[in-house]
Amino acid sequence: MTTKIKNAFMALLLVTVMPMFSFAQLTDEPAFVEVSGELTNPLKLTAGALNSFKQVSVIRKDKDGNAHTYTGAAFSEILEKAGATMGKQLRGKNLTKYLVVEALDGYKVLFALTELDSSFTSRQIILTAQMDGKPLPKADGPFRIIVQDEKLPARCAKQVKSLTVKFAD
Repeated sequence: MTTKIKNAFMALLLVTVMPMFSFAQLTDEPAFVEVSGELTNPLKLTAGALNSFKQVSVIRKDKDGNAHTYTGAAFSEILEKAGATMGKQLRGKNLTKYLVVEALDGYKVLFALTELDSSFTSRQIILTAQMDGKPLPKADGPFRIIVQDEKLPARCAKQVKSLTVKFAD
């Protein structure tokens, strides 16, 4: 194989495969979820930091109908610690704020902040690193979102890398 072909192959590999991996996956650094945007206290959550929050369990069935218990932190708690507008302050223009969840492969889902605020809803939406008391499988983790009682799993994003709070235009 010529040097030009090898270089072209390596460039193609870097462009197509590397975006699927975070820097933390390629180093010894622990994986984390970046919490940013319209916040007063942006965070980088590792699995250890996630465990420092009050732990909530949600039972959700997989595509084969098997029930699994996911344990993690409620989004309301994470967002409060990050300084998001929550509770009594979530009114007026602040009602147009939303959260974008992005996965390592570029998959994105959206939640209105009112869907995540415990003063608006009793439904649990958690960020987790555990399923059935064990770390998430590699295909799902290291972090995943679990939405309680949602009919379809489309917003139960896998391999979550970031949470960003924004204003709607």
